[in-house]
Amino acid sequence: MSELTKGIEHMQNGNMEEAAQAFNDYIEANPKDPVGYINFANLLVHIKEFDRAKTFFDKATSLEEKIPAAYYGLGNLYFEQEQYKEATKHFQTAMKQGLDEADLYFMLGLSLLNQEMPKLAMPYMQRASEMSPEDVDVQFQYGLTLAFAKEIENALQQMDHVLKLDHEHPDAYYNKGVCYLYLEQAEKALLQFNEALRIQPDHLLAGNGKKQVEEALNEED
Repeated sequence: MSELTKGIEHMQNGNMEEAAQAFNDYIEANPKDPVGYINFANLLVHIKEFDRAKTFFDKATSLEEKIPAAYYGLGNLYFEQEQYKEATKHFQTAMKQGLDEADLYFMLGLSLLNQEMPKLAMPYMQRASEMSPEDVDVQFQYGLTLAFAKEIENALQQMDHVLKLDHEHPDAYYNKGVCYLYLEQAEKALLQFNEALRIQPDHLLAGNGKKQVEEALNEED
């Protein structure tokens, strides 16, 4: 087993010191291989040592210009620091260099969504959802993106898809409620808020939504 493989296994098992040692040993033995630097940088991002991580990513890109994994890693580095514009730029570079993975499209979509650009985020989130049909988080975030883009009917369908994957997803029920409010269907919204609160009684947003809808319905009576 190579030091690189050992490092990855240690990292997956949460043994960060052992992972760092393995990656360091691999880099010393293979100083011209950018993969070692990328893996060490990913570990540093994980433990939030962002400046050191950038140095390792930069070393990787200096050794090999077209290396999408490094740019994907840089995207994650900036995303973790909430620098979404920079994250977007690096994710797009990784995509242009040929990286074609659900995680990339998902992170690119999230970066755009965090810049309040849901319509630009939508195709990337859709692609991520197509590539990861069973991933609840991906499917849910795609539903949120549709809602923010005012694609309300499609957002409702997507939240129903989330609930097929996870019958007890309080945020999916809550966001269905918000969609129904947008469509001015208050009683349907109330049902969704109640479901969210059944699953998670301390769901503050659902509780607030329920209160507002009940007050509005009482004023109509």
